[in-house]
Amino acid sequence: MSIHISAEKGQIADKILLPGDPLRAKFIAENFLEDSVCFNEIRNMFGYTGTYKGHKVSVMGTGMGMPSIHIYARELIVDYGVKKLIRVGTAGAIDPDVHVRDLVLAQAAATNSNMIRNDFPEFDFPQIADFELLDKAYHIAKKYGMTTHVGNVLSTDVFYSNKPERAMELGKLGVKAIEMEAAALYYLATQHKVQALGIMTISDNLNDSSEDTSAEERQTTFTDMMKVGLETLIAND
Repeated sequence: MSIHISAEKGQIADKILLPGDPLRAKFIAENFLEDSVCFNEIRNMFGYTGTYKGHKVSVMGTGMGMPSIHIYARELIVDYGVKKLIRVGTAGAIDPDVHVRDLVLAQAAATNSNMIRNDFPEFDFPQIADFELLDKAYHIAKKYGMTTHVGNVLSTDVFYSNKPERAMELGKLGVKAIEMEAAALYYLATQHKVQALGIMTISDNLNDSSEDTSAEERQTTFTDMMKVGLETLIAND
């Protein structure tokens, strides 16, 4: 067991989906995995392992924000040997050409967090996705006819910003969406030489709030990213 995960060695697959919402992890396990078994309930951060098309796959919630995903993803990598990690979460569109329910594949993640700056104060160290996972996810999404955008996202430390217009300026520069976890996940993957990717469903449009979705919709209806994530994890296994 690690500090925050109660699984025994071997209970977690070497490939995993990481939704922020633990109830989305439960939904994925119940609707996509066969013979799923819960390996973690500590702090109600549910984690499950089962099979998808005959491949052993895990899914676990990470909570909201970079400190939270950093804790869980690091323990999964260091203590349980996970090699492929795909975030399947929600994001808010800031690019005018990105709309609710579109998929965004985070090729890179800009951030206002000090998590990386604390280690490298003299550099703007870019956080990038694993290209192999990104390439596979893009072609899988296009095969299924899903509206998919590839590009930069902003991983922010603040959900309720006092200066939202600053993020909107990035949208004008082609940043697709704003979210809260990808940069930390990518930094961990770089440090530990594992593969990571962020696949986000747009749940809110900061340019047009009339498109926004409900909490229940976010939990149970964003199945496109779940399917793409799972197919990407098992591709060429």
